[in-house]
Amino acid sequence: MKNIIGIFLISILVSVGLQAQTNPIKETSSPKGWLIQTKSSAYQITVDEKGNVLPLFYGGDALSDLKGRKASGRERIYEVPVRGGFANKTPALEVVFPDLVRDIDLEFVKAEIIDIDQRKALAITQKDRFYPLLVISYIRVIPETDILEKWIEVKNTGKKGNIRIENLQSGSIFLPGNAYLLTHQAGQWGHEFMLKEDLLTPGIKTLQSRDFKAFDAPSWFMIQPKDRAGKFSGPAWFGALQYSGNRRTDFDVSYMNELQIVTGINFWDTWWNLEPGKTFATPKFVIGYTENGSEGAAQQMSAYVRKNILPEKFRDKLRPVLYNSWYATTFYVSEEQQLKLAQVAKDAGVEMFVIDDGWFKGRVNDHAGLGDWTVDKNKFPNGLNPMIEKINAMGMDFGLWIEPEMVNPNSDLYRAHPDWAFHFPNRTRREWRHQLMLNLAREDVYQYLLKSYTDLLSQNNIKFIKWDHNRALSEPGWPDAPADKQREVRIRYIENLYRLIDELRNRFPDVWFESCSSGGGRPDIGMLSRMDQVWTSDNTDPLDRLFIQYGYLSALPANTMVAWVTDHIQNTSLEFTFDVMMSGVLGIGNDLSKWGDTEKKIAKEKIALYKEIRPLVQQGTAHRLISPFEDYRSAIEYVAEDASSAVVFCYNLADFLARSRPDTSGSNLLQLRGLDDNKEYRIEYCGIPADQQPQNTFTGRYLQEVGIGWPIKGEGKSRIIKIKAD
Repeated sequence: MKNIIGIFLISILVSVGLQAQTNPIKETSSPKGWLIQTKSSAYQITVDEKGNVLPLFYGGDALSDLKGRKASGRERIYEVPVRGGFANKTPALEVVFPDLVRDIDLEFVKAEIIDIDQRKALAITQKDRFYPLLVISYIRVIPETDILEKWIEVKNTGKKGNIRIENLQSGSIFLPGNAYLLTHQAGQWGHEFMLKEDLLTPGIKTLQSRDFKAFDAPSWFMIQPKDRAGKFSGPAWFGALQYSGNRRTDFDVSYMNELQIVTGINFWDTWWNLEPGKTFATPKFVIGYTENGSEGAAQQMSAYVRKNILPEKFRDKLRPVLYNSWYATTFYVSEEQQLKLAQVAKDAGVEMFVIDDGWFKGRVNDHAGLGDWTVDKNKFPNGLNPMIEKINAMGMDFGLWIEPEMVNPNSDLYRAHPDWAFHFPNRTRREWRHQLMLNLAREDVYQYLLKSYTDLLSQNNIKFIKWDHNRALSEPGWPDAPADKQREVRIRYIENLYRLIDELRNRFPDVWFESCSSGGGRPDIGMLSRMDQVWTSDNTDPLDRLFIQYGYLSALPANTMVAWVTDHIQNTSLEFTFDVMMSGVLGIGNDLSKWGDTEKKIAKEKIALYKEIRPLVQQGTAHRLISPFEDYRSAIEYVAEDASSAVVFCYNLADFLARSRPDTSGSNLLQLRGLDDNKEYRIEYCGIPADQQPQNTFTGRYLQEVGIGWPIKGEGKSRIIKIKAD
């Protein structure tokens, strides 16, 4: 009997999965509402007899539409929770009406299943029962990666009087009573993307940013039931906000352990005055579900970003191997010196040569020049083009570093327009790294930057831009703006930042863009919808990078994770450093003038190997086999979508870690994942002569259930393993 029931359930699950691919949203009658399905999840919403829109269920129950569900016993969560009535919820919407009433009372108007960018979406319209406030909540479905995109649009339908928005989040998710574990990223400059795990207890835990920096709290999170939390199995909910400004995520837990998750723009010290006839739309809250544990969550989020978020122009292109001359020359750049570096880079196999800071007018140190985006004639008397032409003749493209959003007080721009920098009257303009932040909310600042970079890119054959953002926000004053607009400045800044990047990409579609923010200070999917890759951290020490990059891969794909080989090596070899950085988007930052024949040979061989395995690293599915947070070793595997090939990166950390944590030494065998049980795979250990290779043919089942011997001994050692189906 159990087998018959199991076969029935499997057939239903398969049917639901196939239906979700073609028709992921359907109306239901019992209960009245809608069922939204992805490959392995269901989200159910109902409208009760009072006209309230309530979430019923979100998770892996593919049979949730076969029986009616009642609203949670908590009886306090709405699909769009608002400030109004009892204060027993975390609101997604808080407003003040012209007569100073601060409560909202929504009722259901209609719902439509619509197409948005060739994807099905549910649009639920509600309105206040008295005031001219219309609220449309959207749920757009990406079935194949089990992703939902939620956002809210509000409209002032009145003819006079502004509605002041004091808080508008992108969406809310409700999970029933359980003991939940929260995994999120935290860190600081040089130690980004550290993974933290907390047991959520009754109360509210908040992750937020308030200064345009995300070191402390990037927006990604993952939730797992404590009793079923697993690395490769078990339910997991994961999410992030598609936004580059200040963000906030609240995890509101009731005494019965029911969990409400609310995320969106952080309205701290912010408001928005919604004028009659105007609308305001939030950024997208991206939420997903998997039954494959934390690794399933990482893989689905990464697949979503790689296939749906990254700019289409280069979405499926292999990221070039680049050289950046910053550590070699800092601010002291010249054509002759850069060409010497370029020749060594070219011989090693580099594809993109990039000059970092120091190329523009007055930039002899970090005290001056930011804002004056013209070529320094003292360093490049003939401009950049003669040098670019020679670099192009070597077979490499050319790129530049810029920092558009900042200004030095010692610059022509600031002397002409001190009012363009953020400031408050009667308050000190605090400098950070001798710079201030431009108020990009201003139209004149936007137009100045657009013209500056349009001139730069149209007059020079530049194919790559490293867009930096080194300063945190302070004194966000805009004295010239009308009083009712001054606290909108943070939101308007991000709107114009996006507008600037979008317009430059539109005008110069063949230019790659990289996002940098003192390293990993702005690593969000809002920026990645406009940028092709991310400078992961200013910390290039390979041992530290094992932790940083492992954490980064929790939320974002390897083809966005820029990793440089540099001279900053502590007790590790050049070979080890290359092997660490080759697990992302490979870059070189060494002073190449100091390389001898040995270093040049190593670099040439490693870059050639990287180009061979690059399609797997950048376009394959990542399997984080061993975590450096849990062991003295680390291992990452990238597998082709058809399981025809894979590459494995194995690393040993320092021996003292093994001695101090002997209980985490792990098995001597390394079990692989993502392979086809029935295929025969040939194993090749890179760096080992052919006549010394161990046994090298195994079935996929053997490699996954038994595994291969751990291939390295000694601290600071590494091994890359190529795997190919016969």
